[in-house]
Amino acid sequence: FQLWIGLASAGLALALQRVILCLAGWVYIVLRRPYDIGDRIQSGQLIGDVIDVRLFHTYVLEVGNWVDADQSTGRVAFLPNSIVFTQPMFNYTQGFPYIWHEVPVLITFESEWRRAKEILEEIAHAESRDMSREVRGLIRLMKRDYPIRYEHLTPIVYTRVEDSGVLLTVRLLTRVRERRRTAGELYEDILRAFAAEPEIEF
Repeated sequence: FQLWIGLASAGLALALQRVILCLAGWVYIVLRRPYDIGDRIQSGQLIGDVIDVRLFHTYVLEVGNWVDADQSTGRVAFLPNSIVFTQPMFNYTQGFPYIWHEVPVLITFESEWRRAKEILEEIAHAESRDMSREVRGLIRLMKRDYPIRYEHLTPIVYTRVEDSGVLLTVRLLTRVRERRRTAGELYEDILRAFAAEPEIEF
């Protein structure tokens, strides 16, 4: 009988510990604001947009998984609030709604890679032109709270030799929720530009 009481007590203590940890997590979320409703966060393999924060759970609308380019799957995930103490938490949007995105373009060895790189740089700069002033303003605001050291915010194209050709990778800032649109527009511009260049082949 004493053994059963001991086991029951241990189970109750464990259950209460989880409840208390979730409540403590809720207090931490409310006071410290590691994320707010509307933020895009990642915990473990789960990425999603926060849609509600309650006493014990944070409700997240899942993105990614089997859906490409961080778009919604339609599923709602329930994260215990204790997770803020037990796992790394990534916030994609807090204070700075932009992330670095990379678009790879593979061309043949016979292509004029310098001209291809020049075209990619022109396209990337055109895509980023309108956002540069906003980005610099947000960086200045973030520097008040965080030791941010972004020196170069303009797009850049990196060159690498692969087994099957020359890989040109466009790196640029894009809004967190617009990665798919940005990549789609870039690829369409690239296809049109390369089609007019007989010395460049995919």
